[in-house]
Amino acid sequence: MSIKSAIKSVVTLGRGLTQGVTQGLPEATAGLDPIELFGVWFEQAKESGILLPESASLATASRDGVPSSRMVLLKSFALDGFVFFTNYGSRKAKEMDENPKASLLLHWVVLQRQVRVEGSVERISAEVSAEYFHTRARGSQIGAWASRQSEELEGRPVLKMRAEELEQRFKGQGVPSPGFWGGYRLIPERIEFWQGRLDRLHDRLEYTKADGEGDWTARRLYP
Repeated sequence: MSIKSAIKSVVTLGRGLTQGVTQGLPEATAGLDPIELFGVWFEQAKESGILLPESASLATASRDGVPSSRMVLLKSFALDGFVFFTNYGSRKAKEMDENPKASLLLHWVVLQRQVRVEGSVERISAEVSAEYFHTRARGSQIGAWASRQSEELEGRPVLKMRAEELEQRFKGQGVPSPGFWGGYRLIPERIEFWQGRLDRLHDRLEYTKADGEGDWTARRLYP
């Protein structure tokens, strides 16, 4: 079976809970590329009408192994990884810099689907970060400058004042990309697709790369 045919066999037929629950996932095969499969699932999630289908839980850990998680927005994905953006002074950024391993979890409850992506993380280039920054709404650009993310805030009026001051500072001109803000790429070493099924006999397909390199190896897991 070709990759295209295998991917088509797992696409849900429409919106709602029942399609994915009854259709399930195919048998794990080495020829099924997980990045392409993720792309199909992501498009299906967008078509389903789910609010912010790009929302993902990002889990990181400190150098000492203390975990933390928060929601981020997945902005792009390709063969080389999954990209999201943040303030480089934030807790998550500090943890990724000192312990460059992380995971993303996307959960599309309407479709009874979730995808777990685990691997190493790295900063993307300042040029690519700036290119994305300039696609954001101006208010979001000002907000990125105004926020000292994860630092103590004396009160909301302080934040609003900083935003107003920055709006005046950049009045009549474009907002430059701040050097303390940018993107990270999660380079996948393990991707798991979970599809809800009847009687809690769910489908789970796991794709892994040995040492994060080479071809993907696929296997089916017990639910």
